[in-house]
Amino acid sequence: MQVTVKDCVALSVYTFTFLLGLPSNLLVLFVYVRKARKRGATPNVVYALNLCLANLVLVVWLPVKALETLLQDWRLPPLICPIYNFFLFSSLYGSCLFITAVTVGRYLSIAFPIIYKRYRRARISCFISAALWALVMLHLSFALVAEGGAYFISIQDHTSACYENFNASQLAVLLPLRLEMAIVLFLLPLIVTSFCTLRCVTLVWHSNLPPIGKKRVLTVALFTLAVFVVCYAPYNASHIVGFVLEESVDWRMYAMLTSSCNVFLEPVVMLMLSPAVSRGIMGRICGRQSHFSRIEGVQHRRNTTNGVANFKAPPTLSEKSQAGAEVTKVSQE
Repeated sequence: MQVTVKDCVALSVYTFTFLLGLPSNLLVLFVYVRKARKRGATPNVVYALNLCLANLVLVVWLPVKALETLLQDWRLPPLICPIYNFFLFSSLYGSCLFITAVTVGRYLSIAFPIIYKRYRRARISCFISAALWALVMLHLSFALVAEGGAYFISIQDHTSACYENFNASQLAVLLPLRLEMAIVLFLLPLIVTSFCTLRCVTLVWHSNLPPIGKKRVLTVALFTLAVFVVCYAPYNASHIVGFVLEESVDWRMYAMLTSSCNVFLEPVVMLMLSPAVSRGIMGRICGRQSHFSRIEGVQHRRNTTNGVANFKAPPTLSEKSQAGAEVTKVSQE
């Protein structure tokens, strides 16, 4: 079969994602493992390592996806097809849930700093991570019921395809399952992530943090929400549309292209959550911005010393706790 323009675009995305995703996730793995050894594991470290693991699983299988797209044929053993799709989709939905866990943790640290500090333990985060992985594995395991011994391999015009063409009995299981996964593993996390992000933005905006701190927190929060929507919305929308039309839509495989972009976008989020990296690696990349940030910080301290800040209304107790909690979290994570 001839490779179409859409297939060339898909190959470009897979190649670009692999070349960026592999080193970026290895960098995240190095940063957070080093942080865990120096300062001990925190919830942010636990979720970052799980997110990195999910992304690396997807990176490992991307060459297989690219080869299948290039050859327009499935050349691997049939048994590899369900295994390949199991790990592929588990990494996507696992990343989705762990991004939500990171966002919830940041919201709780700002809104309820004292209460959250009592339960901010790596052991609890490990149990939560295990529960999230179990939830994803449970959903994907039900898909194996629909394969019927054919390993999801279909043959049309002497060309085999993996997990693309389904018969009526397979669709009877897959379509309701996809709809349920889109609701439980995407829509509900999207609602939680949106609520926590908007609440973080509101609390930080009305807090007593310096302008530099506000900009950093707001940038991380909004960028995380944008990555969540851009990467996962198109693919899960295909599940909903497919259930309504009672078929597996043709554009589903192209909607997955945005989902694969999470491999190199999510490491950016995790590196932004690490102040050490922001002051080090990111500071060298954006040296001019760091220079202006230092000037702005010096001017702010001078104004405070000269009594200019005394004209502002005194911050309330809640504002002090919110600002103090965020500053403490930024300096320790």
